[in-house]
Amino acid sequence: MSEVWVTLTRAQSGPPPWVVLLSALAALGVVAWSSSWHLSRGLITIAHEGGHALMALLTRRKLQGIRLHSDTSGVTLTRGRPTGPGMVLTASAGYVAPSLLGLGGAWLTASGHVAILITIMIGLLFCMLLVIRNLFGVVSLLVTGGAIFAFTWYSAPDMDAVLAYLAVWFLLFGGIRPILELQSKRRHGRTPDSDADQLARLTFLPAGFWVLLFLVVAGAALLGGAYLLNPLR
Repeated sequence: MSEVWVTLTRAQSGPPPWVVLLSALAALGVVAWSSSWHLSRGLITIAHEGGHALMALLTRRKLQGIRLHSDTSGVTLTRGRPTGPGMVLTASAGYVAPSLLGLGGAWLTASGHVAILITIMIGLLFCMLLVIRNLFGVVSLLVTGGAIFAFTWYSAPDMDAVLAYLAVWFLLFGGIRPILELQSKRRHGRTPDSDADQLARLTFLPAGFWVLLFLVVAGAALLGGAYLLNPLR
C-alpha cells in the first residue's frame, strides 16, 4: 500500500515545452473543428453533468440520477426545494464545471502530480457510473474510463504526462465552446429550459447575466490554466 502511495505522490518531471504547446494546439483543434467537436463534446457533457451532481450533493439535495444522451446532451435529476440557494448553486455548476476541473487539473499537472490527476479522473468516472440511469450513459463512462486506464497501463510512463496535458487543455478550451453555443441558441429562442433560463426564473437576474458569468469563469480558468501549464514561467 505504501508503494502505491509513493508512486501516486511522486512528482513527475514535465515534458519538453514543444509537447505542451503541441498538446494545447491539438486540444484547440479538436474543440474548434466541428466534426471532432461533435465526437468529443460528450466528454464535456460528462463533466457538465458531474458538476450538477456534485453541487447537488454538497448542498444536500437528493441526487436521483444522471442521463447522458447520444446527441451529447445530458440531464441531472435532483430532488429537494425547487427554489433557494441549493437549487441555484446546483443549476449554476454545470457550465463552469469543465473549466474548473481543467484549472484544477492544470495545477496538478504543472506540479508533476500526473498520477494523482489520472487517478482522480478514473475515480470520478466510477462514482458517476453509480448514478447513471441509462444505457448510453453507462457505455459512455465505461469507454471513457476504460480508454484512460488502458492508455496509462500499456503506454510508457512518460506518456501519462502527454495524456494529462491533452485532457487538461481539452477541458479548458472545451469549457468555453458550450457557453458560446448556449448564447447562440438563446438568441434564436431554442433553449427555453437551459441552465441560464432556469437560473433567471430562480433569481432576479436575467439569463444573459448567467451566460456572461459562465463565460467569465471559463475564460478566467483558461487564463489561469494556461499560466500554470506554461513551461517557461
